[in-house]
Amino acid sequence: MAFARAIAIFTITVSLLTFVAFFGRLPAFRNTPIGFLHRLLVLHIPSALRNLDIKLTNGRITNGGARLGHYLMNDKHPVVMIFFLGLVTISAGLFVPTVWHLLPTRHKLLIPLVVPLPYLFTYLCARRNNETMIHELNHAAQMRHYPYDRILFFPGQCCSTCKFLKPARSKHCSICKSCVSRMDHHCVWVNNCLGRGNYKWFLALLFFTGVMIAYGAYLAYIALTPMVEFNYKKYEGWYRYKPSPDADPTSWGMYLDMKLHYFLTYLTIYIEEGGISAAGVGLLALLTWPLPLGLLAYQLYLVYAGMTTNESAKWSDWRDDIADGVVFLGQRKEETFRDYLPRQSNLNGSARSSSSRSAFPTLPETPPEDEEPPTTWPLESKHILIRTTNGQPPNNLPPRIKSVADKESFVRVWDLGAVQNVYDLGFWDNLLNILKN
Repeated sequence: MAFARAIAIFTITVSLLTFVAFFGRLPAFRNTPIGFLHRLLVLHIPSALRNLDIKLTNGRITNGGARLGHYLMNDKHPVVMIFFLGLVTISAGLFVPTVWHLLPTRHKLLIPLVVPLPYLFTYLCARRNNETMIHELNHAAQMRHYPYDRILFFPGQCCSTCKFLKPARSKHCSICKSCVSRMDHHCVWVNNCLGRGNYKWFLALLFFTGVMIAYGAYLAYIALTPMVEFNYKKYEGWYRYKPSPDADPTSWGMYLDMKLHYFLTYLTIYIEEGGISAAGVGLLALLTWPLPLGLLAYQLYLVYAGMTTNESAKWSDWRDDIADGVVFLGQRKEETFRDYLPRQSNLNGSARSSSSRSAFPTLPETPPEDEEPPTTWPLESKHILIRTTNGQPPNNLPPRIKSVADKESFVRVWDLGAVQNVYDLGFWDNLLNILKN
């Protein structure tokens, strides 16, 4: 029993630390206990260990660990992706043969359909996608996908690495060494950046991975429960809870201790009956299925809000500055509004601007620095945000803002909800736009 309980506690701890490590950095958890645990795990504890290592080995151990961590998280390599797929493969390889004879026929038919899906969508996320990566041949077309909102993205900015204008919503990835269209984030689990073209496959990967893991936990339950019930009397004595003699029977501490005792006992019995292959993998599935589905829920929230992970960090910075009272909201000059909808379309879906330029020109035809080419996006931003260092209304506007902003219209803003997000078309239209691209 002690060994089985140790496995249960170890699995729960690893699952909790995994959740904190991968989700604690999200802006939504910044001021929560999860965010605190993440900072403790990735900042404070490593800092304390490094100080100790400097005294003992002059920093050799932590320097080696830092190089390894930098390689795993900031270099282009398939190690983490292989680990992820290897974990899925090993878990399925241990679990399925062990419980196969205990499962009804309908589950034997469903398993071959569910297990391959994470492999399929990992491949679709990881492959090189011409819609995701921006290069010279598709740069002009990428410039016509999204308008500049003049809050997060401004026209005329050039990528210092790629040496061309940065399309709206794009970001250069130092790991992939390329600008990424509608950049969401670089995902080490698929060894690729997620953006326009493959973000939809990432949503599918999260959904079907979560479904597969939850399904595995359910299969472990229905396969092992008859065995546990058949041998119930063998474990009857394990259920007895023995509180401390001086414990208060009405206290919350004793109540939680009793519930934890029954929970661990329940898991221990399943591990005793099913072993590591069935119960151990099932317990791991039970504790980890919320991770991909939790990340999926966060990504769907971003879809609902009309922003990417990269943009959510930018909006979070604006929110902090707004709370400090140093942000002013201005209105665009009417004469600067442009007709972003294509003025002429042919049967193939391409478009021409007022200068009769093709929406999909070939090299080397790219827009000059002072041009904002027409896009197919139906909205154009009416607002401009500017932060000041002294909290006073802006006097000397930057040239890129002065040319389009009505100087007299700037007012202090206290609520980010008052600012228009031009990339938010509503949840269903946002989702449809992602699925189409």
